[in-house]
Amino acid sequence: MSIAAAHTSAFYHEVARSGVVWGIRDEAGFPAPLGFDGARAMPFWSSESRALKVVQNLPAYVGFTPVAIEWSIFCERWVPGLTQDGLLVGVNWSGQTASGYDIQPLNVQRNIEALRKYT
Repeated sequence: MSIAAAHTSAFYHEVARSGVVWGIRDEAGFPAPLGFDGARAMPFWSSESRALKVVQNLPAYVGFTPVAIEWSIFCERWVPGLTQDGLLVGVNWSGQTASGYDIQPLNVQRNIEALRKYT
């Protein structure tokens, strides 16, 4: 299993258990950088500590603050908004380039909802 796959699996399981998604923002809002494939993704993490690692270790994210988003709010507001804006969900980005899998918002929601039935 690749590191990105492991981080994605952890994202699904941790969010299913905690009921919280973590984003980061600064005074300009939430970042949605352009990926290598030309698509934009907004990063989210399954814990505050994962988000903090990126904020503290990558110059591109200096000045950002982790923000907790309740799962129900994420599903009701964020998933439709991200979908409408054509953005992907970057799940548990990590490493020196803050990278990982970028997934369609509805797929993230479906995968976590499937796990929540068993937690």
